[in-house]
Formats: sequence, C-alpha cells, structure tokens
Amino acid sequence: MVRGIAAGNFEGLFELRAPVIMIMGAGTIGSRAFSADIDRVGGGSGDYDFLESDLVLVDRDDVERYRLEEIRNKVILGDALKVLRKLDDEVVDMVFIDPPYFLQLPRKRLRRWRVGTVVEGVYDEWDQFSSFQEYDDFITRLLTEVRRVMKPSATIWVIGTYHNIYRVGKIMQDLGFWILNDVIWVKTNPMPNWLGVRFTNATEHLIWAVKGKSVKRYTFNREYAKIFGIWGKTGENVWVLPICQGRERLKDGGGKRLHSTQKPVELLKRAILTSTKEGDLVLDPVAGTGTTGYVARALRRDFIMIEINPRYVKGIVERFRHPPMLKDPQHV
Repeated sequence: MVRGIAAGNFEGLFELRAPVIMIMGAGTIGSRAFSADIDRVGGGSGDYDFLESDLVLVDRDDVERYRLEEIRNKVILGDALKVLRKLDDEVVDMVFIDPPYFLQLPRKRLRRWRVGTVVEGVYDEWDQFSSFQEYDDFITRLLTEVRRVMKPSATIWVIGTYHNIYRVGKIMQDLGFWILNDVIWVKTNPMPNWLGVRFTNATEHLIWAVKGKSVKRYTFNREYAKIFGIWGKTGENVWVLPICQGRERLKDGGGKRLHSTQKPVELLKRAILTSTKEGDLVLDPVAGTGTTGYVARALRRDFIMIEINPRYVKGIVERFRHPPMLKDPQHV
C-alpha cells in the first residue's frame, strides 16, 4: 500500500533477525520522484543482499517492456505507475489492491482515555495527499493501467475504509469496471473506540469487480464462498476475522509494526480461493509487505507484486523464507 517513496541513501537502513524482521533508521526516504536503479539502491554492503534474491527484480528506467516469464513470481522494486506500463495487455487473472486510504488523521499524539496507551495511527508518507483531487488522480491512473493488464475474464479486489472506498468505487465505475459484490470484513479486534463520540470502526469494505458489464466467464468458487460466509451456508458477503496481529505482524528494529496496514493472511486466502484457480496469475501493484504473493504461492497460484519501498521489499524477501502452512478449508 505504498505510492511514491524515493530510493536515496540507505546506509544503516536494514537489519534482519529471522524470523522477525528488524529494520533500522529511515535513512533519506521521502521524495515522490523514484528511480530503482540498482546503483542508487545498493552500495555493496550486506544490507543490500536482498536485492540479489531470486524473488526480487529491480526496475530500471532503460527497460521498456517485461516478458511475462521475467516477472512471474517476482517482487518488482519500483514505481507501480511506471512498472505497469511495461506489462503486456491482458496477462493477469486476478488483481488485489490495498491502496492508500487518505485517512487525513490529525498530526497529534492520541491516547486512549482509560488506559493511557498511545494510538498507532497511519501517518506514513504514502497516505498523504494534498487534496481529494490528487488522490482521485492517483487512483484513476493506477486503475487504468490495472484494467489494461487484466485478462477479459479477470476479477479485481480493492479494499478500503469509509475514508476512501466510495471514491474508489465511483472511479471504478467511471472507468468501465462492473462491480459484482462488495464484501464486508468485520474485524473481531478493531482499534478501540477511545473517545466514544462515534461508532467503533470495526469494518473494511472490499469491492469485487470485472472489467465490464458484459464479462460472464469469471472465476467464482461458490463452495469456498459458502465456507467463508458469516453463516457458512449461502456464501454471504460478510467475512468475520481479526486484523493482523501477533507473530504474523512484521516488526521493525524498535519492535513497532513495519507497515501500518498489513493485511492478515486469512483475508487474502479468502479472496484468492473464491476468485482464482490453481495456476492463475495474481497481481498486486502496491504490495506493501507482500501478503498477496505470500498467500498466492502457498495456494499454488503465481503472482506479480510491485512495491516501491525497499524496506518492505526487504521484509517480503525474509517473509518468503518462512512460507505459511495453509489448509484447504474444503478438506479440513
């Protein structure tokens, strides 16, 4: 869920202590302009060994086009809007996008009244926009490229909160997408309502759509939908599960979360199982900590992930060294 962070001087940025990811001081990351040229990202230090992983492909400005087999089951370190333009038309079977939410949170420390603990909000650079128009322009450009690379029968998932999901849905419809469903994720452990002046925000919404109204032969695995639905019988569009927590949550060197909005494995498992087949190719253009590809591989799907933040790509590489053991709910 990262939009535009530049590669700069990363000296002293990374440290890994498996199986928990430890990432040290932020270096000079922050500019919107980005080039993932290997000479700018790495400096010969062991800190940059992750760039040599078979999992990682560093985008270069002099590359005009990627062959599908070059990028299958790869994390591309680069700007999604640039990288997507280098992909051929109609190549992916499913897309999952966890975009910036544009939360517009106040820049002040918030404490829960009764217990006094500090609220960990989302203050990351990638969630900052100057206006709704700038946000809409970014989402429009991203979805335009994503729609082009989707196969005629492909489906797309976009997740968001009340802050952004209605804007995203409107943009999707304007671009020609046809919404099949929304799925409501009910969190069993939402952020506490520390002020008590409004309802507790315990849900996120997923839009599930196809490229256009005439699309008919998309994948929908109804038996999985029935298992995951709230009553487990008729495939309801309500999923009840906790937010990412415990050992699943990636941590930095100070023990804080690596990514503000890391999504749980269970959420991606449900989206992938209900809307793809084994061997399908899944795209996540703003991959964050890589949950989409991480789950896709465990479920025998292929993936392409794009991520602009080298700290997150470092985390993805370490994460893939410890693949999840996912059970097929149809065979439990």
